[in-house]
Amino acid sequence: MNPIIKNMTQHVSVRDFKDETLSQETKNELLLAAQSGSTSNFVQAFSIIEITDKTLRNELADITVSSPHVKKADTFYVFVADLHRQATILEKHHQSLDSLKNMESLFVSTIDTTIAAENMAIAAESMGLGICFVGSIRNNIQQVADLLQLPELTVPLFGMTIGVPGIKNAPKPRMPKKNYVSKNAYDADSFNDLSEYDTTIKEYYANRETRKQDATWSDKNLDFFKEIHRPDVAEFVKNQGFTLE
Repeated sequence: MNPIIKNMTQHVSVRDFKDETLSQETKNELLLAAQSGSTSNFVQAFSIIEITDKTLRNELADITVSSPHVKKADTFYVFVADLHRQATILEKHHQSLDSLKNMESLFVSTIDTTIAAENMAIAAESMGLGICFVGSIRNNIQQVADLLQLPELTVPLFGMTIGVPGIKNAPKPRMPKKNYVSKNAYDADSFNDLSEYDTTIKEYYANRETRKQDATWSDKNLDFFKEIHRPDVAEFVKNQGFTLE
């Protein structure tokens, strides 16, 4: 197997980090990897904010449900979908901002940001580092925006902790190919036949090193989607100037 792909198959979310500092050279390489990802029409609609101030880091950690590792990891980045640069360019040339405010532009900036973050994650893991995406900064997305002094047409999507891993679980088994790949059309029957995968995940949770539990993949989804999460995000996005039209 290609060594890059092999390393990707070993991905796990790391929430326990050793007390070791990343060099600025390493951070620069991670940022270069992030910047090198695909970007729609070369708009590069993302920004990355490194949180180095301890008080600010603690405030952000308290917003998340991941506060121990957000506080402990050597490096913590917040990834921001960002069309404010484009707004500045358009305003300077007395053009309307309507083209930035619709749903498609929000998709573009969200996708650009996610690609950049995944590039950074792959790069970090290729260096033997551990990472964890922190979507729970959206637990109070307005407070995060206020703390980071974000302007209009920006959205803080998620954070990422990076450091030298301490404890790591085995990678979670992914779905069999029959559950997510088809040809020419959506194969609902195959995609929704989860009996084999539920058995695999139940065995994984029962036997992993930490946080053992008795649950299938379907059980986890039933629990997660039994309630609406972060309903304030939509209103925040509108307040940031996006029309969602």
